[in-house]
Amino acid sequence: MELTEQDIQRVQATIRNVSSYDFSDYSYNSFCRRIEKILGDYNITLDELLKDIQGNYNFMEKVVRDITVNTTELFRDTDAWQKIRSVLTQKYAHKDSLHIWHAGCSSGQEVYSMMIMLCETGLFEKASIYATDINENVLRTAMSGQYKYHEVQDYIGNFDKVFNPKVHSQDVPYIDIRKYMDINKARDYVKMERSLVEKPLFFKHDLVSGEPIIARKLDIILCRNVLIYFNHDLQNKVLKFFHENLAKDGCLIIGRHEGMIGHVASLYDKKDSLYFKRTA
Repeated sequence: MELTEQDIQRVQATIRNVSSYDFSDYSYNSFCRRIEKILGDYNITLDELLKDIQGNYNFMEKVVRDITVNTTELFRDTDAWQKIRSVLTQKYAHKDSLHIWHAGCSSGQEVYSMMIMLCETGLFEKASIYATDINENVLRTAMSGQYKYHEVQDYIGNFDKVFNPKVHSQDVPYIDIRKYMDINKARDYVKMERSLVEKPLFFKHDLVSGEPIIARKLDIILCRNVLIYFNHDLQNKVLKFFHENLAKDGCLIIGRHEGMIGHVASLYDKKDSLYFKRTA
């Protein structure tokens, strides 16, 4: 069925009335698509959806999980990872410690991508990794460090694009992905190496709340392909929140198709696809 703006407002109000979740500032189009998918997946009408949200807390939580799940992949946008490597080696190699936050980490593939990059740049030991999401289901997957092979097989090749782009050159050593993960096609799994799984601190956090995750400032914040699900006002609110929580000259990394306009853009200096905190 085709939903109206009033229908979407009813869904948002119903969820807000029975829980602490508030989707009022989510992108209308994105939210609408997800509700339409939920109606199709459960084969129910809008009125049935609203009734079940009100009367069944577990169902409401399931709907929230369906709304908040975001897609991710290993080394998504390989060009961006080349830029991230340059920033790590040029800007952070001299630092005694490095604090990185993955905001809206989903199932964690980007978190593991960053840790592999930290290993390859010699920064793994000095780094502290924080990874958060509003969706507890995807957090559990991220914490396990294990994925279905058939779900990630299309992205494994991104590793070579980032680390082995010149495999034909005898002067460049080949980096084997299997030193970071156990890949078993027959048993349909990919397991991240134990030291990677044990490194990050994963926990639930709602970006909309504006609550800091730790007392100290952060060197790098990654929030890629999350802002596209927010409306303009919420995007600006979150971008200001990131600015407040970044260390001096800290780096914010957002998605390839995401950007900044208006006053919030003046808070950052853009270099390629990376944004650095601007200080007065």
